Amino acid sequence: MATEVKVPTLGESISEATLGQWLKAPGEAVKADEPIASLETDKVAVEVNSPIDGVMGEQAVAEGDTVQVGAVIALVEAGNAASGATPAAENRSSVSQAEQAASPEPASAPAEPTSPVSYGSGEQKAEGVDSAALTLSPAVRRLVLERQVDPSQIKGTGKDGRITKDDVLAAKPVSARAGGDQPSAPTQAAPAAPAGRKEERIRMTRLRQTVAKRLKEAQNTAAMLTTFNDVDMTEVIAARARYKDLFEKKHGIRLGFMGFFVKAATLALRDVPGVNGAIDGDEIVYRDYADISVAVSAPQGLVVPVIRDAQDLSFAGVEKTIADFGKRAKDGTLKMEEMKGGTFTISNGGVFGSLMSTPIINPPQSAVLGLHRIEERPVVRDGQIVARPMMYLALSYDHRLIDGREAVTFLVRIKEAIEDPTRLLIDL
Repeated sequence: MATEVKVPTLGESISEATLGQWLKAPGEAVKADEPIASLETDKVAVEVNSPIDGVMGEQAVAEGDTVQVGAVIALVEAGNAASGATPAAENRSSVSQAEQAASPEPASAPAEPTSPVSYGSGEQKAEGVDSAALTLSPAVRRLVLERQVDPSQIKGTGKDGRITKDDVLAAKPVSARAGGDQPSAPTQAAPAAPAGRKEERIRMTRLRQTVAKRLKEAQNTAAMLTTFNDVDMTEVIAARARYKDLFEKKHGIRLGFMGFFVKAATLALRDVPGVNGAIDGDEIVYRDYADISVAVSAPQGLVVPVIRDAQDLSFAGVEKTIADFGKRAKDGTLKMEEMKGGTFTISNGGVFGSLMSTPIINPPQSAVLGLHRIEERPVVRDGQIVARPMMYLALSYDHRLIDGREAVTFLVRIKEAIEDPTRLLIDL
């Protein structure tokens, strides 16, 4: 008897998703509540679990297809997998290679590396390899497939030896380790090109399509302008060095720079409420709370979870929330409701080495603060040229709502709080 697997409810106002990846192949044994597919929505990846113990049956849709909430995407047969069933990784690799050989059309998804290891959660087919290390998260599993690496050959650096995204990025593809004797199948069939030049085409994820659409809408709608300032990070760096060990011992989390900027932003938003406001038709909405969106890098692209009521959180509360967001963004387990309703955004391009940028507003918000890398630069202090750790700040804002005076005042408040962190403690 077969049980239908349907697309689950994805959240308010979300009616469809893209089938990003099948995590189980037909004929493969599955357990109840075990992930069998990954869906991509406009914001996050969502796993679809098997409703029963049994065997993976017919898959009604292909990777890359758009599916509606409630639609049947697969069947799970009750019973046990056939004793002669081919391991899932080999099945999927064979199907992928057969499809490429039979059709001149571009493949819809990267071909998997041939490996004795199953990529399903908790399964292990390679002898002598720690099974915990090969319990791959959806994000890591996807990266394994895209980069054509053999996870059984990767030494995990995560908790209990689990393989992390960074471990996969550092690993060599199967073909590279084999000296090129066993080249992997191309992700997409590219048009004919001169010898030695290659092209690759991959389908844009739903998240990337949504990001592109929203960013262009922001440019078309808002009267966007960016103003800059710089900030001396000497006192914040000294405070972190002085208290980081005690902070981590007491709260179980590291004291980072973002905590200082989030708290500084909540004070500046209180003093310049227009930066925390929004235009709604012919009205302006002002808030007495600060829900700070924090841009976080994820395998699918940039995601922006929200720190709710940041004005009421302690430094430890802010840092714990950000650390949790970062971890779950890499694992692909952020929830859609966690990325809705922000009133102001902070984007830290400095972690990637950015010196200066003009960040784009995240609608319907009216402003975004861009942080950049810290580097020693010569500045004048008390008539003397000295080297100080400096950072450029950028505030992009909607000039329809926020005047230049307000934007500059906001950045000055941030600068004052960072250069004299005591202000954060005595609410100045």
